[in-house]
Amino acid sequence: MKGFLKNITVTIKGACMGAADVIPGVSGGTIAFIMGIYDEFVGSLASINSEAIRMLLKGQFKAFWKHINGSFLLSLVIGIGISVVSLAGLMQMLLSDFPIQTWAFFFGLIVASSIFILRGISGWALREVLLLVLGIILGIVICTLSPTQTPDGLWFIFLSGALAICAMILPGISGSFILLILGKYQYIMGCISDLVSGVNFAQNFLILCIFGIGAIVGILGFSKFLHWLLARWQKETMIVLAGFIIGSLVKVWPWNNMEAIVTSQFPNVASLSESLGGTLPAEIVAQYAEHINPHTTSAFAFALIGFFLVTGIELAGKKIANKKSA
Repeated sequence: MKGFLKNITVTIKGACMGAADVIPGVSGGTIAFIMGIYDEFVGSLASINSEAIRMLLKGQFKAFWKHINGSFLLSLVIGIGISVVSLAGLMQMLLSDFPIQTWAFFFGLIVASSIFILRGISGWALREVLLLVLGIILGIVICTLSPTQTPDGLWFIFLSGALAICAMILPGISGSFILLILGKYQYIMGCISDLVSGVNFAQNFLILCIFGIGAIVGILGFSKFLHWLLARWQKETMIVLAGFIIGSLVKVWPWNNMEAIVTSQFPNVASLSESLGGTLPAEIVAQYAEHINPHTTSAFAFALIGFFLVTGIELAGKKIANKKSA
C-alpha cells in the first residue's frame, strides 16, 4: 500500500511537470526540483545505460526494472501524459481564439526565464558579454530565417521530439519553447488534441509515436552530450543559452503572426482560411491587418502574468534549494 501511495504521489507530481512542459518558458525540470524529485528523475534517466540494455536483452526484466527505477519513471510518465493530453486542447483553443493574449503570456514567461538564467551567472567580463551577444544574434538569426511553416514530414517530427526532450535537463528552458522555435508547438498540440477527439486517429497516433521515439533517442543520446557540455563549460553554455532565449523573443512577439490574429478576429476570413487549407494569401492578411484590434492592454496584462508566474516558480525553487543546503 505504501508503494502504491508513493506511485500516486509521483503521478501527481508528474502531472504538475506535464502542465509546465505544455507552457513555453516554464521548465518541467524546475517543477521537478520544487516537487523534490529532480535528483531521482535525473538519476533514473541516467540509469538507462548499456548495463540496463544488457539486462533487458538477457531477459532479466525484474533486475532491469529495479535498475532504471521503473515504477518511479512509469508513474512520472503517466502523470506527465495525463496533464499534456488534458491541456493540449486548451492550448490549441487559446492560440486559435486569443492569439495576442496567449503569445503575450508566453512572451512574459520567456523574458522572466532569461532573466533568471542571467542572474545565476557571476563573474561578468568582456568575454561573457561577447558570448551573450553571440547567443542573442544566433537566436534572432535562427528565428528570423526559420519559416513559419516547417516541414510536417516524419523525419522533422522525429528531430523535434529529440531536440525538445533535451530541454528537460537545461535550467530555465522548456521543451515547448524548443517546439516554438521549430514551428511545431501548435502542430503537436493539435495532434494530441485531435487524437483525444478521435480525429484522424491513425495519422495522429503515428505522428505522436514518431515524436515519442525521437524524444527517447534525444534523452538517451543528446542528453549525454549536454551533460558533458555543462560539466566542462557550464558558464559559457548558460550565457549563450540565455542570449539565444532573448534573441528568440522575436518569434513569440504577440503581433508576429498576423494571419492568426486576422482569422481570430474575422470569422469570414477564418472560414476562407479553412477552405484554402489553413493558409491565407498575403494580400488578404494585409488588407484585414489594418482593421484588427491590437488588444494592447490585455497583451501587457498577460505578459505580466507570465512574467510573475515564472518569477514565483523560480523563487520557490531557490528557497527550497537554500533550505536543503542549510
